[in-house]
Amino acid sequence: MKNQNANSDVIARKYMDSLVIEERVLGAVAPSSKVTFLGEQFDTPIMAGALSHLKNGMAPYAEGARRAGAVCFIGMGDNETLGACLDTGAKVVKIVKPYADREEIFSRLRYAEEHGALAVGLDGGHAIKEESPEFDVIQGCPMKLPTLEELKEYINYTKLPFFLKDILSVRDALLAKELGAAGVIIGHHHNLMRWATPPVYLMAQIREAVGDDFILIADGGIDDGFDAFKALAMGADMVCTGRSLMMPYMKEGAEGVAAQLNTMTDELKSMMFRTCAAEVKDIDRSVIHEAWWL
Repeated sequence: MKNQNANSDVIARKYMDSLVIEERVLGAVAPSSKVTFLGEQFDTPIMAGALSHLKNGMAPYAEGARRAGAVCFIGMGDNETLGACLDTGAKVVKIVKPYADREEIFSRLRYAEEHGALAVGLDGGHAIKEESPEFDVIQGCPMKLPTLEELKEYINYTKLPFFLKDILSVRDALLAKELGAAGVIIGHHHNLMRWATPPVYLMAQIREAVGDDFILIADGGIDDGFDAFKALAMGADMVCTGRSLMMPYMKEGAEGVAAQLNTMTDELKSMMFRTCAAEVKDIDRSVIHEAWWL
């Protein structure tokens, strides 16, 4: 029987809930959540995370992000699925699985660039089976962890900004920057690794190591706008939320996704107002404290 204390999602949740925020309201003004990401302006730094194989298709998910003025990440799926998402007018980042068949990767990178995706990325952590020393097989497709040389080849293959997903160490973030990635998505792919360090715990260390000219995206455990605020304060440029959008998507499709993203953005703005942050870039790490007594 698994040790439930080893559940990395639970560990990340406990850490997130241990972070408390001090109030700074004197001189505060109504905040703006607008951000610039990869040269485009968006209404929120909270992005729709890289989900895959949703029951009613991925297009309504992308449409919901578009309505909320948010970036949409798309996970595993064929080029036709990506095309349907792009047809909604959403700004889409395509995350490609680490297929053992390299042409599967090149094909998806080509399609994304030719059809107007905002950026692309590679999901590295999902290559390895949970609690196994073997590479995974996902929906019949063998996976393989790319070598550093292969990663550099993928990054250089496309003109689009390239992100590496499931980065969970200073070491890997620095390697990603050295390889030419535009940034990294910091997370652990929902409990595939037991006892994983909470992504937000590492955020400040990674930011200090890579500098301000490298994009850091928090992924995993962002369940509401208050979580988003904490992640941004710890050094993230943007945040992804996925699981919090699944139920609204199932119930109301695009409208539900948009409504949830808007609600989370309002929660984020409420914390910005209470901490004297007029813009997202003004969110100050010094308002965050670890509540050791909790």
